[in-house]
Amino acid sequence: MGSLSVSTHRGLVHWQGLLVAISLFNFWCQPTTAQLAIVSTYAAEGKEVLLRVQNKPPNHSGLRWYKGEGANQNNVLAFLIEKPEMYFRCPSFGRVVLEPDWSLLIKKVSKADAGMYTIVVYLTDSKKEIGFGRLTVYEPELVVSLVASNTTVTENKDSVVLTCNTNALFIHWLFKGMNLKLNERMKISEDHRSLTIDPVKREDAGYYWCEVSNPIRSTESWSVTLDVKFE
Repeated sequence: MGSLSVSTHRGLVHWQGLLVAISLFNFWCQPTTAQLAIVSTYAAEGKEVLLRVQNKPPNHSGLRWYKGEGANQNNVLAFLIEKPEMYFRCPSFGRVVLEPDWSLLIKKVSKADAGMYTIVVYLTDSKKEIGFGRLTVYEPELVVSLVASNTTVTENKDSVVLTCNTNALFIHWLFKGMNLKLNERMKISEDHRSLTIDPVKREDAGYYWCEVSNPIRSTESWSVTLDVKFE
């Protein structure tokens, strides 16, 4: 008796191989447990902010909020005890409040509140889950100015550094009214606040400016004109 097989346009596939393929497909398609996390949030200085929790695990018995990355007992901000014989949520009032849905409310946010936050949820089986998130605090009023180390330079001889002084979160560079296209001679700093051109070439001549923004508004600097001379 011949073995069972399935016909395809490429030939015959042995039924055992097909079963293995189906098993692997089912394994790969198994749903994964969503990771506990704090929703990273932006907040204007002086306002209030709600740090929300997503992917809350079931069967929990309590939790703790920490300032910083990690469960440092010196940085406990709030905690919740949920047991059959006890329910205790702290703090439930003040500048920092633990809400019933586990969110952390911070009133009159300051720059000192910015950074990473950690939540530890204790499960009923004595295990725990840990989640992280970042709070970024920005000044609502934008300040920006653009300065250059030199505005008159010689081609293939000099370099120039343009610095965008601002309190904004996001910085975007423009050249001659268009988005700046970087080349191998240009380098933008990690914080995007400075642009270095080394060496300068004649095609770099023209006006530059920086456009800055935070989550609620945007503005731009006055332009700086670069004059490139050549020998």
